[in-house]
Amino acid sequence: MEAEIPELKFDRDGLIPAIVQDHENGEVLMLAYMDREALKRTLSSGRTWFWSRSRKEYWCKGETSGHRQYVRKILYDCDGDALLVEVVQVGPACHTGERSCFFREIQGARTDLTP
Repeated sequence: MEAEIPELKFDRDGLIPAIVQDHENGEVLMLAYMDREALKRTLSSGRTWFWSRSRKEYWCKGETSGHRQYVRKILYDCDGDALLVEVVQVGPACHTGERSCFFREIQGARTDLTP
C-alpha cells in the first residue's frame, strides 16, 4: 500500500502524531509519531510502526514486549495533521505495564460546569 496521501501534513521534522485507540471500546492507548516510512510499514504489515524521536529509529510496537497492535483502521483529522489508528491491542500498550499510557490524572482539572 502507498503511504503518499496528499492531504497529510507532516511537521518540519517529517513527523505526524498518531493517536492509537482500541478498536473495540474507543479507549485511547497511546500517542506516538510516524513519518512516511513508518506509515508505509504500518500499511504494508498491518501492525503499528513508529519513529522514535529519542532513539532516532523505527520501532514496531510489540517486537520486544510481545504487546502487539493489529491495525483495523487509520483515520486522519480535518486538517490532515494527525492520525487516529484503531487497533486490536494484545497486552498492555504502555511500557510501564498499564493498559493505556494515559493512566495519570491531573488533579483539579475537573469543573462542575456543564454545557
